[in-house]
Amino acid sequence: MAVPNMRLFSVSSRAPVIQCMRTHRTNTWWDEHLTEDNASFLKKVVTEEYKQQTTDKLSPLKDEPWPRHEWAEGSRRVGLVAVKLGMMPVWTKSGERHVVTMLQVQDCHVVKHLSKEEYNGHTAALIVGGKNVSPFHRPEGYLDVFRNAGVPPKQKLTTFCVSDNAIIKPGTPLYAAHFRPGQYVDVTAKTIGKGFQGVMKRWGFKGQPASHGQTKTHRRPGSLGPGGDPAKVFKGKKMPGRMGNIYDTNHGLKVWRVNTKYNILYVNGSVPGHRNCLVKCCVLYCPCQHKH
Repeated sequence: MAVPNMRLFSVSSRAPVIQCMRTHRTNTWWDEHLTEDNASFLKKVVTEEYKQQTTDKLSPLKDEPWPRHEWAEGSRRVGLVAVKLGMMPVWTKSGERHVVTMLQVQDCHVVKHLSKEEYNGHTAALIVGGKNVSPFHRPEGYLDVFRNAGVPPKQKLTTFCVSDNAIIKPGTPLYAAHFRPGQYVDVTAKTIGKGFQGVMKRWGFKGQPASHGQTKTHRRPGSLGPGGDPAKVFKGKKMPGRMGNIYDTNHGLKVWRVNTKYNILYVNGSVPGHRNCLVKCCVLYCPCQHKH
């Protein structure tokens, strides 16, 4: 009696395999079946339209601004969204050398005004956007915010708490001249990601001895906590983990120079983030945080 081939039987009894192709399209993708010429023409038209919008906002004769108020003690002004260009040295008239970071204000506009009731019930706020982006890969709800203000879509939006006498009309452009040399500002940005790092690089631990019988523990943290009672590791213990890629703020950076031609701020010291990243720059209101 012939024995059937069990291998062939098992193969034939399997369920059919359905292969699928993974796509990398985002949730904002659309298929318009446009040719390259049509797509380039649409991009050109949209670019010219947004340039015209920006030019119209620069003319105070077409749209009157909101009434200006007198400055009072304790007033809070709106900040800026800038692009980090890099670092360079500058010298004062007395010959002192200082290392500064260049922050360029690109296409910065006030997008929306939030009253006290709409924000947190205590203070008003202004939403500011910086750096124009293409609208072809942005959701429709995101673009409605900018249509109401009459400005092009922005890459970054941020909120600033302002006092009632410092409210600015949506659509108003902001420049580097918003600050003056000698002022102190706070700069917030996302730090450069370093990946998973040990305690010596992440927290600056000294480490263990390199010799004298020490093996395999040269860069380890050592004891993690008490034993016996309470017999646990307390929350907040400095341990290895992901380093960077979090928002950080440098307080009390002095503005050494303002270039009104190219809209560049020269602030003292370093600023979080890599080159060409977008940073949030606001006025410092705590004199105790000045860094001379």
